[in-house]
Amino acid sequence: MSKAFIREIFLSIQGEGPYLGEEQLFIRFCGCNLYCRYCDTDFEISKAKEYSPEELLREVNSFGKNLMLSLTGGEPLVSVEFLKEFLPLARAEGHRIYLETNATLADNLKEIINSVDIVSADIKLASATGEVIPWWTFDDFFAVSKGKDCFAKLVFNSDLTDEEIEESVKIAKRYNIPIILQPEMRGNEFAVTKSDMEKIFKKFHSAYKPTRLIPQVHKFLDVR
Repeated sequence: MSKAFIREIFLSIQGEGPYLGEEQLFIRFCGCNLYCRYCDTDFEISKAKEYSPEELLREVNSFGKNLMLSLTGGEPLVSVEFLKEFLPLARAEGHRIYLETNATLADNLKEIINSVDIVSADIKLASATGEVIPWWTFDDFFAVSKGKDCFAKLVFNSDLTDEEIEESVKIAKRYNIPIILQPEMRGNEFAVTKSDMEKIFKKFHSAYKPTRLIPQVHKFLDVR
């Protein structure tokens, strides 16, 4: 039986992307395969609790029925063996699955894609994360998620390049997915000027109409 370290479980509203404002039960997994420089998430294993799939299901069910479960992290797909056992159990109870992922583990996604309802997939830009990830990595990932309710989220700052815009748009067009632009934040302040936000949005929108600019609204509402 697989087990996973879970940093926290809490009921709140989704503060990012097209499902903004929807109530979700957040399950924060420990572990990540990337080290994005803007990441401020606490997912240390030393502060976490280890669960079996059945134990986590009991904890989830204590919050209610027919919930939207937001699997976040860290990177949930690092715990794919656990998810292969947990997700069918959760869906059998009527829960829906919202996967938040860095879109770099296509092979892991293949293992669970049939048990996922919504895929919130970051395209990690080198200009924002400091991580140089080959574009084919994201291409492979979105090929697996094709046919699902899926969108691409891009955290950006003023260092965003025209090449990053061009490559991101190519992927979005290829798989017919919306782009959600999310300005990088430092604490509760934008790391991007209003002028740069407008310019960057216009560049994306002129190349690809299904583009939206949505900041991290939960930070302004002061909710988790």
